Amino acid sequence: MAISLYDISVATYLQVLDGVAGFLDKGSANCTQNDIDLDEVVETRLYPDMLSFRFQLVSVAHHSLGSMKGIEGGTFSPPGAGEELDFSGLQNLVAEARDGLQQFDRDTVDAWEGKEVLFQIGGNKLPFTAEDFVLSFSLPNLHFHATTAYDILRMNGAPIGKRDYLGQMRLKA
Repeated sequence: MAISLYDISVATYLQVLDGVAGFLDKGSANCTQNDIDLDEVVETRLYPDMLSFRFQLVSVAHHSLGSMKGIEGGTFSPPGAGEELDFSGLQNLVAEARDGLQQFDRDTVDAWEGKEVLFQIGGNKLPFTAEDFVLSFSLPNLHFHATTAYDILRMNGAPIGKRDYLGQMRLKA
């Protein structure tokens, strides 16, 4: 059996978002228990020229649900300057992305195989097929931003590990 576009996109995005939701819960509990200001965590950067925890989670939602909407519509662009979400708002954003992804039907998504997706940033346009967009652009970006958010929480002492990041693996039945 060949792997499907749905499996490499929606199913994988949901696994990552489950992991992110879990480590956000543990991170929030750790911060509350240890009197760490969640507003400071939201503004934390790993390095001065990197974007904040907030941006990392906005990007997680954008490179999962936003990617599927981009494939559906044929174009994808970087996230705009969204609202200034607090920690709880970021948790809700991740939950909303999960809920939105669950609305995508397997047969519909699989029918998009080979569909052109145009990535636009400024005047630059990069053409992809849907599957190449997912595998070579969307998933690497999703993991980069999810990992960066994880690292910021870990740096703040959250008791999270690799299993938290992985989410629910899809094991052989």
